[in-house]
Amino acid sequence: MSKNILIFDTTLRDGEQSPGASLTVKEKIIIAEQLSKLGVDVIEAGFPIASPGDFEAVKKIAQTIEGPVICGLARAIDKDIDCCWEAVKYAKKPRIHTFIATSSIHRDEKLRKSKEEVIADAVQAVKRAKSYCDDVEFSPEDAGRTSLEYMCDVVSAVIAAGATTINIPDTVGYTEPEEFGNRIKTLFDKVPEAKNVVISVHCHNDLGNAVANSLAAVRQGATQVECCVNGIGERAGNASLEEVVMNLKTRKDFFDADTNINTKELFKTSKLVSNLTGLSISRNKAIVGLNAFAHEAGIHQHGVLQSKATYEIMNAEDVGWSGENIVIGKHSGKHAVMALLEEEGYSLTSEQNTQVTEKVKDLADKNKSVERDDVLAIAMDILGQLSETEQRIKLEGFTVTTGNGMTPTASVKLLINDQEKIGTGVGDGPIDALSKAVWSIVDPSVKLLEYNLKAITGGTDALADVSIKLKDINGKVFSGRAVHEDVIRAGLLAIISGLNRYMNAYNKGN
Repeated sequence: MSKNILIFDTTLRDGEQSPGASLTVKEKIIIAEQLSKLGVDVIEAGFPIASPGDFEAVKKIAQTIEGPVICGLARAIDKDIDCCWEAVKYAKKPRIHTFIATSSIHRDEKLRKSKEEVIADAVQAVKRAKSYCDDVEFSPEDAGRTSLEYMCDVVSAVIAAGATTINIPDTVGYTEPEEFGNRIKTLFDKVPEAKNVVISVHCHNDLGNAVANSLAAVRQGATQVECCVNGIGERAGNASLEEVVMNLKTRKDFFDADTNINTKELFKTSKLVSNLTGLSISRNKAIVGLNAFAHEAGIHQHGVLQSKATYEIMNAEDVGWSGENIVIGKHSGKHAVMALLEEEGYSLTSEQNTQVTEKVKDLADKNKSVERDDVLAIAMDILGQLSETEQRIKLEGFTVTTGNGMTPTASVKLLINDQEKIGTGVGDGPIDALSKAVWSIVDPSVKLLEYNLKAITGGTDALADVSIKLKDINGKVFSGRAVHEDVIRAGLLAIISGLNRYMNAYNKGN
């Protein structure tokens, strides 16, 4: 009988730590809803102690998402564990995931604690978490560089303290597949009680081995894999959920294992996460890249036409892949737009659906046809909009003068906390001139860190999707995003969106 491998999704925790990724509470809930449809066993919803926003996101996911276990991360510190419980306690199936570093470099350089002190902290953390809920996971951080003997001592101690899942993380992506697989085998050999709990793995991709290491661990008895949609995460990312799942499904003859994942939701989930995080998917990305089921070489095309099995080891339909793009026109109603968004995994309120439909019709009047990706971009723009009270800066108007042989100049009129202000600027281009006009009347300590522009669909009339990142004097980063058919307006609105998030974070009401 095939063993069942639990899929622990950490897209909303480790995945959101990807450089450039940033999600609002509303966006996290949308992704959590789709992860539930996908059939993941555990959603690690966040790190509650990290910030009020993270706490609120974990709490709301715990209150609204049914099906998976809802998990929060906590250091082996009392206040972290208490805070984590306050966030996840609303879930029907709550889990506290606590961790402490165990490798010598972390013990000596970061924690400055002895082996005995680290074990004592780990045991205390598990016991405290266990006083709140039965489902407790423990991770010896940087296990991949921890001596095998000491790692086994730690694991044995926390199992005795009540941990029900033991996660072995390759935190810095250091190990090789055979080496990591042997680490899991050794754990079972030296800690017999490990057979009575779930043994999990969490592998990073610094050397490109995250998926291979995870699968090597499964071969040696691990029954839970921690991963992220599209493989996003710290540095080079985590094990890719879709790659782990489709390896197990496609090579069931080799792994003799199943998952509870509805693979037909994989492509949709991948696209949703990419759209909301702003992290694009490489065309040649395994399983979900646009080229994953494309064939250009003549010999491949001939073979596929005769039999797909000649060059395709998976069916595109099995992962929910679709190369089609439906067209929405000005006569398409709210229900057509809602159906499209629901199909893509977006859950909007009735008011938000109305806003999207109105923008779609307005765009259709100008462009004649609106494609699926246009609708999704508009929906993301609506989802990312701040409430009226949060919009401390509003755009009243702007002008830009540019041309061949001319220095671009701009003026902008903003309403800042209900006070009208006008700024001017010159720059290397129209957007640069506009940004300098904005900075002439807002906090100059906030710097524009990144500016990214992409056209949603092809053609000169394509919607412009602009995402930006701002960095303040304290090193905090704030994102902004806007979608508009006017590329210059889109850039200006994205900057204002980021500035509003900055002002709200510090409650700059005057």
